Amino acid sequence: MPESKTVIKPTILTPIKLLNGKELHFDTPLVMGVINITPDSFYDGGKFISADEAIKQAEKLIKEGADILDLGACSTRPNAIDIGEQEELKRLLPVLDYLVKYHPDTPISVDTYRATVAKEAVQRGALIVNDISGGTMDSAMFEIVAKLKTPYILMHIQGTPETMQVNPTYTDVVKEVEAFFIQQIEKLRKAGITQIIIDPGFGFGKSVEHNFTLLKHFHHFTKLGMPVMAGLSRKSMINKVLKTKPENALTGTIALNTLALLEGANILRVHDVKEAHQVITLVNQFNHPKAKQA
Repeated sequence: MPESKTVIKPTILTPIKLLNGKELHFDTPLVMGVINITPDSFYDGGKFISADEAIKQAEKLIKEGADILDLGACSTRPNAIDIGEQEELKRLLPVLDYLVKYHPDTPISVDTYRATVAKEAVQRGALIVNDISGGTMDSAMFEIVAKLKTPYILMHIQGTPETMQVNPTYTDVVKEVEAFFIQQIEKLRKAGITQIIIDPGFGFGKSVEHNFTLLKHFHHFTKLGMPVMAGLSRKSMINKVLKTKPENALTGTIALNTLALLEGANILRVHDVKEAHQVITLVNQFNHPKAKQA
């Protein structure tokens, strides 16, 4: 009988403590639902640009079981043009304020690379800062997050959204992303930040080959001893291989999320929460055939 592949089980992790006194536990993977309050995001740009539509989508994802909601008001798709801080806040705050007031049990993450936006959002009830730049686009970010005492999602990016897909180049993408994490984690800890989630940043300054190499070696990052997030939902690494468009990429997303979970992912960042939970349930059953799933 051929030898079966060893299943990578998620590392036993210390819970992430939130400012409201609650905790994120990782005994089973979590689902982060994406809300893009932008006119130009790669998949749902324009769908939720009004506060009412964004809130309606957020409430749909909450009903589907989102463990976290990630609000982004500044597009970071390839070739995205930077908007001003005030425009980002204008889009973000009405949605954030409503969700904090009427859905206090669902933690809100703010997807921003600006320290001032992060500060305003956390002061109004956001509980996590999700920085696509990993602290490289605003030198004040680590200092602000340390003062806020909020968990921080450290993502890897090569370049900026405007330039990242021009010609992404690595000698060894896995080692270079790991080296970035080690360097930035040291800076975060020196600043007093210990509640850290890491994200390899699929599609952010990576070719299709780079992305699939990172996915194949995703378990490598779990050895850093902190939760690892996979943001694969409807991305170009699916569409370039399958010749699909983001709106037709749910099947590809499910497939890659399955692989990420088998490689030890602790959080799936997705547009489709119900389907992500179904994937998690099936992978949990695969990992523990005798267990009864909730």
